[in-house]
Amino acid sequence: MKHQEFKRSKLIEKIKDTSTWDVIVIGGGASGLGVALDALSRGFKTILLEQVDFAKGTSSKATKLVHGGVRYLAQGDISLVKEALHERGLLQKNAPHLVKNQSFIIPNYSWFDGPFYTIGMKIYDLLAGKLSLGKSIHINKEDTLQRISTVRSKGLYGGVVYQDGQFDDARLAVNIAQTCIQMGGVALNYIKVSNLTKDTNGQVNGVIAHDTETGEVFTIQGKAIINATGIFVDDILKMDKPEAKQMVRPSQGVHLVFDKSFLPGDDAIMIPKTDDGRVLFLVPWHNRVIAGTTDTPIDEHSLEPVALEQEVDFILKTAGRYLTKQPTREDALAVFAGVRPLAAPTGNSNKTKEISRSHKVIVSDSKLLTLTGGKWTTFRKMGQDTIDKAIKIGCLPQKESTSSTQKIYSAMPTTDRSDHMYIYGTDQQAIYALLQENPEWGNKLVQNLEFIKAEVIWAARNELARTIEDVLSRRVRMLFLDAKAALTAAPEVARLLALELNKDQEWQKYQIENFQKIAKNYILK
Repeated sequence: MKHQEFKRSKLIEKIKDTSTWDVIVIGGGASGLGVALDALSRGFKTILLEQVDFAKGTSSKATKLVHGGVRYLAQGDISLVKEALHERGLLQKNAPHLVKNQSFIIPNYSWFDGPFYTIGMKIYDLLAGKLSLGKSIHINKEDTLQRISTVRSKGLYGGVVYQDGQFDDARLAVNIAQTCIQMGGVALNYIKVSNLTKDTNGQVNGVIAHDTETGEVFTIQGKAIINATGIFVDDILKMDKPEAKQMVRPSQGVHLVFDKSFLPGDDAIMIPKTDDGRVLFLVPWHNRVIAGTTDTPIDEHSLEPVALEQEVDFILKTAGRYLTKQPTREDALAVFAGVRPLAAPTGNSNKTKEISRSHKVIVSDSKLLTLTGGKWTTFRKMGQDTIDKAIKIGCLPQKESTSSTQKIYSAMPTTDRSDHMYIYGTDQQAIYALLQENPEWGNKLVQNLEFIKAEVIWAARNELARTIEDVLSRRVRMLFLDAKAALTAAPEVARLLALELNKDQEWQKYQIENFQKIAKNYILK
């Protein structure tokens, strides 16, 4: 079964057949996908161009939480929390196969913590209104230990339980791209924007881009040009105006992934006070545990940032304080680093945790619109605000947004998550149907892990995957769950992709070498 609409060649044809687009979105992470989704929900003719793969950058490297931001509540940023909690509720309705209700426990090691955090979380519940995921409660020491058997019992008074959302970031990105295509738009990876075009008045009216696979160059005309490139927004701003000043203050966040034995129950742990002033989460995810995140200001950004020694040590040390089973470097199945594109403050604050997580839409003199800041939870609202601004400055006619009710591709209510295939939603049956074409595709990619070969075929045919990394990093999340196993799987993934994409041995060899270079950053030495 092949969805013709998700064929790369068909999407490229559509670029050539369209003389002018209403909206051109540069960037295929959470920000860009939110903009494209909202534009299409209003009926605007929309194209999204991503230089590498959807969510290749920061958007696949989040803490996997759809949350209001307990930390911003403590900082008194009520409006940001309220907006995020509202969006959390919408996302759970629109992508129930990928967003789940997750219970968190804040362990209390002083008497005062109990009432303090209980009151705080009651306010959090209240701000969620009718989109609340459940009430916060205080539990005693015995109940806390029963629910989290690995939490340190010495000095424990009890715990505060609250509900938040949890999701798979890269899978959501791929499904949003598919949603955009189904809505009549174009969302393409491996198309790099190299320049902007302008009319005689100096207003931006299009982009020059090239297909990084074939080298083919496109001049694409549009009415509203949106720069939603996350940590790379400054690069696009410099195309518009070479002397443009830096907009982004990059901050690195690192996560470690451990075996489920470190947190065997269904509850996550939230540690509200750490040495660097951030909260630390230990969250069950795809039958593993994610521990993070750090907040380290950095000077430069790249597509594959590397975890710093001090970040790894900080997570191991902080998690170790709260667990009976001390995690070590050897226990880490994977490590991943992402760079947050924080909007640079207007004052002179250098503390990245104090730089606002709220998003900003900036309009250049040329009417180039730049979306910066924000987070996954509010991706849809970020998109809506950007298109509202494009309408306000006269690039687009007034049309109402309907993205708040737009179901995401393959959405279906999911309660049983025992089979890892639940993430495919309504596509599950179609993936299993591939086994009739070739029963061998039912075999596992790596013996001791859950993923099967049919998932690679599906990713190539229907999810615009072009490389080993696209598959093992963002379609099948193996690189994030067990980096060494992903290295073992790479040659077989290369072979399967080569069959699907008509590639030769040389291509396979290059792919494997390239993936090995990337994967080594996910393994702790």
